[in-house]
Amino acid sequence: MSQPAENTKKWQAVALIRFFDRKGSYRKQSMKIRFLASPIAAVFFVLNCWAQNAPASTPPPNSFLERLTTLTDSDSGPWTAEQFATMGRIRDAAMTDPNAYNMLAHLTDNIGPRLSGSPQAEAAVLWVAAKMREMGTSVTLEKTTVPHWVRGKESAVLTVWPGMPPGTTQKIVVTALGNSVSTSADGLTANVIVVSSFAELRSLPVDEIKGKIVLFNRLFDKELTAQGSGLDAYGQNIAYRGIGPSFGASLGAAAVLVRSLGSGDFRLPHTGLTLYGEGVDKVPSAAITAEDADLLARLSKQGPVTMRLTLTPKTLSPVSSYNVIADWKGSEHPEEVVLVSGHLDSWDLGTGAIDDGAGVAISMQTIHLLQLLNIHPKRTIRFVAWMNEEFGVSGATTYLQEHASELTHHTAALESDLGCDHPTGLTFFGTPEVARYLTPVANALAPIGASVLTRSDEVTAEDIAGMVQLGVPGLTPSQDSRFYFNYHHSAADTLDKVNVQQLNENTAVMAVTAYALADASEVIPRRK
Repeated sequence: MSQPAENTKKWQAVALIRFFDRKGSYRKQSMKIRFLASPIAAVFFVLNCWAQNAPASTPPPNSFLERLTTLTDSDSGPWTAEQFATMGRIRDAAMTDPNAYNMLAHLTDNIGPRLSGSPQAEAAVLWVAAKMREMGTSVTLEKTTVPHWVRGKESAVLTVWPGMPPGTTQKIVVTALGNSVSTSADGLTANVIVVSSFAELRSLPVDEIKGKIVLFNRLFDKELTAQGSGLDAYGQNIAYRGIGPSFGASLGAAAVLVRSLGSGDFRLPHTGLTLYGEGVDKVPSAAITAEDADLLARLSKQGPVTMRLTLTPKTLSPVSSYNVIADWKGSEHPEEVVLVSGHLDSWDLGTGAIDDGAGVAISMQTIHLLQLLNIHPKRTIRFVAWMNEEFGVSGATTYLQEHASELTHHTAALESDLGCDHPTGLTFFGTPEVARYLTPVANALAPIGASVLTRSDEVTAEDIAGMVQLGVPGLTPSQDSRFYFNYHHSAADTLDKVNVQQLNENTAVMAVTAYALADASEVIPRRK
């Protein structure tokens, strides 16, 4: 290849990385500010810091007792004692009512995986709509257009490697990435190049990449995940799945593999969406297991490795699907809306229990508890089961278009989309003043260990991100992410991963918060 042609290929690769950088990291929490609602240890810590660091021009209160009283003063905010009692009733009912788990079981076991455009996704829409009508809500099916990608056969075998016994092959566990194009029916046979980064691949001569299968072997940070920062670990690597195939193709690769984005080593591949850049050839793309990525890295250091990769997915014409919208009408201000939500679609390897059947069930249960306890807050609580979060948030985009004129009356938007392990409290996407506003609500959730308020400048709930950008305060349960990425987007995302008590805790957080926001005498602060 001529030097100008090689330079052009490398420029295209750099442009792809810059494009992703402009879009920002995916679901990565940043600049967190944590607020403890009531722990005594925190009180003493703050008092000590206050005493040591208070400006000279602002003398502290006269005594330790006065400082303690100031910090522990019970500000009820825009809620009455009767409303706090109602929050307690909702919380306690959420912890004992089996309905959330029963709904999730039907959604995952009876309906199954719900890939956008699939018959299961259509069945899920109809079932959720029927359940919400049974709860006494006003139901709307909001049409949206979704992609229709169908997974085909997928296999990978090593046909040549150093020290191989004659006449043998080695199986590599593989799954196509969503949106991938296919190989030929007979598969693609090529040598494998293993790299750990975009920069490492870009440093290679283009002639060494052309016609090869490129593996991005970027390790998932398990230590970060073990500390409860699974989203940050995921955000560090998402670019390799999202644009890695186009990046490799821009340098002449015949196919691109990525090390699965997951923290569990069970020899299970994790799928997910890849995006093809304009003007770049579309090449087959797949994820392989962490164990197989390590195997290829070891073998490739010993000598040439050849793989036969077979992927036969199809991209069919887009189809119509629906967001399910169900309103529990407000008693005084029905035009004002507090939205609770999860996404109804899922990947097709497992049954979508933790991503995001749980979020849908948690949000449905919020309405069920209001019906069960005969609670009718001042504002409307709107349930939304979003369609097509996994393949491009087209359901959320449609909602923004259809409800643009109403967003000033959306007082808050909540979404649950990080599984259903123990919630420590609420993450909010908004002004710092929201923390003080929500503190009484956090206190109501303290009995279940969910009183921590966390502010994030980056929205980690995809379907409500557009609303938040337009000024609607956004919230999500702060869910334990230490184990979520063991199963995320894999065949292991099944009902058995759901802990019933923790599912109920998440329901309590969502339902108590939604009620509090919908019945408050003052709405939650918005960005100015």
